[in-house]
Amino acid sequence: MCGRYTLRHDIQAIAQEFHVAPSLQPVPRYNIAPTQEVVSVLQNGEAHLELLRWGLIPSWAKEESIGSKMINARAETVAVKPAFRRAFTKRRCILPADGYYEWQAVSDGGKKRKQPYFIYRTDGGNLALAGIYELWRDDSLPEDHERAWLWTAAIITTQATDDVGQIHDRMPMVIKPEHWADWLDPANTEPGQIHAAMLPAMAGGLTSHPVSMAVNTVRNNGPELIKPLESTDGSGEASAGEERPPGELF
Repeated sequence: MCGRYTLRHDIQAIAQEFHVAPSLQPVPRYNIAPTQEVVSVLQNGEAHLELLRWGLIPSWAKEESIGSKMINARAETVAVKPAFRRAFTKRRCILPADGYYEWQAVSDGGKKRKQPYFIYRTDGGNLALAGIYELWRDDSLPEDHERAWLWTAAIITTQATDDVGQIHDRMPMVIKPEHWADWLDPANTEPGQIHAAMLPAMAGGLTSHPVSMAVNTVRNNGPELIKPLESTDGSGEASAGEERPPGELF
């Protein structure tokens, strides 16, 4: 799955890489979590940057709370799941990231716990995470209210490649640059072409290292979160008051 990620790179560089205007001014983020706003590249007209809330709310949902349970969509079923299939057909996006976190079950002094790892490209470049987005109307608000429409997104996940599969069996789907245009184009509704843009999953070029359990707490946000641990012998174990790592949702 993908339950936390980072976006530290300068927005000017990100905009240049994805050939869009630098219309947003986000600060570096080291612990992006579900229900927060995330930078995305989407195309409804010209390709551009947009802030979406992480956690997709289907257009037919009665309440927005459902979004917190729909942060990920499996590549194997995204085209057929009722909550995702409309967005997959017409509303695809890219979520730029420069790394993400995953948790591995380990034994520590006879006790089981989950050790977080930071996973990133060996060359330090961005990851173009495959996403889908949806618009949801909050009927409790008037049409002209600034929150009458919510724009929300989910990250598509796939089977992990060998270089990260030993940590977790799932990973975010990464769209290669040569497929960005086909992926973002809302006029591209042919299932075969859409799936061609998704496959194969990114293999090679990724590395990882264990990090502090501090990443488990959403309010923590700083460069110390991605600093490698010198050991995983229990020195980084979370206290009882810290949040648990995100669980597998889909």
